Amino acid sequence: MQTVTVSEKGQVVIPADIRRRLGITPGCQLEFILEGNALRVEVKRRVQPSLPEEGYGMLVCKKTGERRLSEFDVAEAMRETRDDCD
Repeated sequence: MQTVTVSEKGQVVIPADIRRRLGITPGCQLEFILEGNALRVEVKRRVQPSLPEEGYGMLVCKKTGERRLSEFDVAEAMRETRDDCD
């Protein structure tokens, strides 16, 4: 049995070994069930983690020269793509 501390916002960290065992990944939905003075948590929906390479090629930059990721604006790139399709 493991003990965790509740934050001021009511948040708790599920221990890593429990997350691995139950397949809990970011985006999973958990259901909290109150049973008397006990709390039961069930995994309702699992979400498979995505890999960066799964999004490869979704956006293409036609500009030449050196580019920095910090200068990349997703919204602008999507607008440019939409404008190309019109």
